[in-house]
Amino acid sequence: MCGRFAITMPTEAMAELFGAVPGNDLPGGPDYNICPTDTVAAVTSAEGLRRLRPMRWGFLPHWYKTPTDGPLLINARADSVAQKPAFAAAARQRRCLIPAAGFYEWQNGPQDARLPWYIARSDGAPLAFAAIWQDWERDGHSLTTCAIVTTEANRAMQPVHHRMPVILDPDDWPLWLGEAGHGAAALMRPADDGVLSLHRVGTAVNSNRTDGPELIEPLEA
Repeated sequence: MCGRFAITMPTEAMAELFGAVPGNDLPGGPDYNICPTDTVAAVTSAEGLRRLRPMRWGFLPHWYKTPTDGPLLINARADSVAQKPAFAAAARQRRCLIPAAGFYEWQNGPQDARLPWYIARSDGAPLAFAAIWQDWERDGHSLTTCAIVTTEANRAMQPVHHRMPVILDPDDWPLWLGEAGHGAAALMRPADDGVLSLHRVGTAVNSNRTDGPELIEPLEA
């Protein structure tokens, strides 16, 4: 799964990387501890134009009467995203990319301890998570919401967790965004071994109130 991540790129750099027009009200950065329900930056594409847009991380199905009317849907499983009623239409029509510097995952330790790891690209490049989005409206209140698509873990991730976000290379962005025809389902696979590097970090990130570059520093032995 993916329950926390970090973004360190300025808005202008993200827009340039993805060839997108930045929207208003994008979250400021950097943010080393992005949590569910936070506003994140997401790349969408329509009519030949990419946009970098703010979205609430936590997908709201159209039948939710309030934002808390059901489970918080921050992830969508690759093996069922096209069939689940909450996600099916978005998987076909509303796919997006969520930029990140890296993400966190927790390993079960002794006495139920939660041991955090930080995962980023081995080459230092930004990550692009495959995601889906949807506008939700009810009683004059509207939100644009998103969920990150997850798949089974690759070999590097398996000792830490059995799932991971779908991570897309730049060559795959047009297909995921719907710019290059059909076949995006083939992209929902684990990252190749060697693409990611992992290191243990301190437990300060376990609190959603913490932030700062020290959260991603390797834990001293």
